[in-house]
Amino acid sequence: MAKRQSVASNELLRRAYKYVARNETLPVKVRHQAQLQLNQFPNKSRPEMVKERCVETGRGRGIITEFGLCRYQFRLKALRGEIPGVQKGSW
Repeated sequence: MAKRQSVASNELLRRAYKYVARNETLPVKVRHQAQLQLNQFPNKSRPEMVKERCVETGRGRGIITEFGLCRYQFRLKALRGEIPGVQKGSW
């Protein structure tokens, strides 16, 4: 929870510094300063540090990102018809 909040609160500033640091049309000194500022952020504020979890059970493995559910909960909800546009395959 704390990691998600940290990422959300620093997202805009982090993106701005990253854009400046990667922009090759700017002077090297400005880009270097932006990179130094980017390095000052805590590690928890990196979006890669947030682990996807199932919104129903909190399980951390087998997550279908588009729905935010683990594979088992996805299957149960799909069979009950609670996920629109998803149905059991038959061929």
